[in-house]
Amino acid sequence: MKFLLVFDFDHTIIDENSDTWIVKCAPDRKLPNGLRNSYQPGHWTEYMGRVFVYLGDNGVKEDEMKRTMTTIPFTAGMIDLLGFIGENKELFDCIIVSDSNTVFIDWILKAAAFHDVFDEVFTNPAAFSSSGYLTVQNFHAHHCAKCPKNLCKRKVLKEFLDKQLERGVSYTRIMYIGDGGNDLCPVMFLKKNDIAMPRQGYTLEKKISQLAQDLSPVQCSVLVWSSATDIMSYLKLLIKE
Repeated sequence: MKFLLVFDFDHTIIDENSDTWIVKCAPDRKLPNGLRNSYQPGHWTEYMGRVFVYLGDNGVKEDEMKRTMTTIPFTAGMIDLLGFIGENKELFDCIIVSDSNTVFIDWILKAAAFHDVFDEVFTNPAAFSSSGYLTVQNFHAHHCAKCPKNLCKRKVLKEFLDKQLERGVSYTRIMYIGDGGNDLCPVMFLKKNDIAMPRQGYTLEKKISQLAQDLSPVQCSVLVWSSATDIMSYLKLLIKE
């Protein structure tokens, strides 16, 4: 009996978007209009690359970025939930699949001592260059028309499950916890016994409802959450079964 928990990061584990939070480090805590308007749909990672160049050009250093990022609040109930998962690691494997980046997620999880809760983190690779600028790359290439150019979360999930099967690990149930439009693709990959957990009032919940209205509902069960306490209550019941 082993369960897999798959978490998105922004607006799911943390109650903000880590990529927009970093703008607090910019002069006057905002970006110039030209830079802000340079974003093209599906090309967020390239846009963030330009944001990091702007921050670097304005003398924003690694330690200031780190200080700013570790002030992001966790979503309501999330600290308790992650603590609970950490205490029950023999039952739960736990991964993050996120369009943030390795540096931000690493800082935030380590500062809150939650790094060990997660078995793997799949996100865009980031690093500081020799000149002290933060750089970010696309996570992978894929052929999914539904997903942003840099990351198809379904592909990540499928490859992870295949790799686990090779190691002899299969899961009784997969639970996918997320909020965004890019979480729909992996949710549509889930089977009847699995559970999608969209955050209440966010894009993922709306897209799942729309599919049901269009009479092409997702195969898995759906449990909407507003606080991570809702997720923890469900996991406690699951363990008792």
